[in-house]
Amino acid sequence: MNILILNGPNLNLLGEREPEIYGSTTLSDIEILLQAEFPAHQFVFFQSNHEGELIERLHSAFRDSDMGGVVINPGGFSHTSVALRDALSALRIPKVEVHLSNIHARESFRHTSLTAGACQGLISGFGLDSYRLGIRALERLM
Repeated sequence: MNILILNGPNLNLLGEREPEIYGSTTLSDIEILLQAEFPAHQFVFFQSNHEGELIERLHSAFRDSDMGGVVINPGGFSHTSVALRDALSALRIPKVEVHLSNIHARESFRHTSLTAGACQGLISGFGLDSYRLGIRALERLM
């Protein structure tokens, strides 16, 4: 069963962008670690800074009978994108939203995630472990 790991805007800059908040781990490091720690799963990794591309990728998952679940870090789109939420809502497979930083300990505009309401759960604030915990939660939901 495939798991889609979907990453939104600016996550391509992990390891360089605001390391005091996001750490020094890169997106590539996360992909390598997840593949090593969860060899029973086939991962499909996708990152885009463009909302429409993320939505198209979710639409592809909607049509993919081998797709078992989604772990999504929508980045800043979490707080702004009704369209991304609607695309998540259309999926009939389990979805878990993750964030590296604790969105509730940051600026007030980050405290609300529009997209999390279309997922079975939200994991926030554990850095790289947010992805690990997201996969563990997804395994229980699948």
